[in-house]
Amino acid sequence: MTKPSVSYEDGLKKDLTDPEEAAAYLNAALEDGSQDVFLLALRDVAEARGIAHLARTTSLNRENMDRILSEKGDPQLSSLKALLDSLDLRLAVEVKREGRILLGQGRD
Repeated sequence: MTKPSVSYEDGLKKDLTDPEEAAAYLNAALEDGSQDVFLLALRDVAEARGIAHLARTTSLNRENMDRILSEKGDPQLSSLKALLDSLDLRLAVEVKREGRILLGQGRD
């Protein structure tokens, strides 16, 4: 008897309920550089946690959540922050470490 397989989508959604996995998934989507890819990844994370639940825990209603997470979504920073906060995630900015000289450094 063969073991039943788990669909990719079901496995992904299960993994994305873990905040560490969700953060890594969203960071990988950000590295792609496409807003569309990031918003699709954010939608995957939101669906894994339950969009209706997230709408209740944020100041955003279900219609706003759907609009933010659509392929053509263009969320405001405040909406994105509220959504990420409800996912136990936050925005962060890092310094690029690709050999650039910072202003005021590396000059005589």
